Amino acid sequence: MPANTLDPNKWVDKYSDYLFNYTIVRVNNREIANDLISETFLAALKSAKNFKGEASERTWLISILKRKIIDYYRKINSRKGQAEVKINYSDDYNEGEWLEEQVADQFDRTAEDEMENNELGLAILDCLDSINEKHAEIFKRKTIDGADTEAICNEFNITPSNLWVIIHRARTALAACLEKNWF
Repeated sequence: MPANTLDPNKWVDKYSDYLFNYTIVRVNNREIANDLISETFLAALKSAKNFKGEASERTWLISILKRKIIDYYRKINSRKGQAEVKINYSDDYNEGEWLEEQVADQFDRTAEDEMENNELGLAILDCLDSINEKHAEIFKRKTIDGADTEAICNEFNITPSNLWVIIHRARTALAACLEKNWF
């Protein structure tokens, strides 16, 4: 008997934010990230009969998404000629890297990049302290902690629609704060 089962009707609510955060870091383009996530859901629906239940739904969807990201880089690099693509991956069961052809590793960060990331992290935390307290808490739980939509809605006694409005308002307030105080 499989330990985990699929519920495709809840995928968008449960996993879309997590998948988007995972993807945007790797492709750095909102439109492409959204396309890859849509392709992931479609591929998952098509191959649902192959789901064995040995991994969680989220882990299974991430594994499909990783292949979609790899295919995306293969496609754009095939247009550029021979180049090497290196993608690091990690999930509940495996860790390593996937290597095809040679290009600069976008995940290879310098000390300056790390310092900038640390500064940005501190600026985000400062900005979170300056926005509506409830919005900041909900934003942290959903975006940073990766909490489940249903759990957050139950904790704060709000609807999923209200949750997304609050997340949108928090993002807008954070963007304005960062633009004013960090850039």
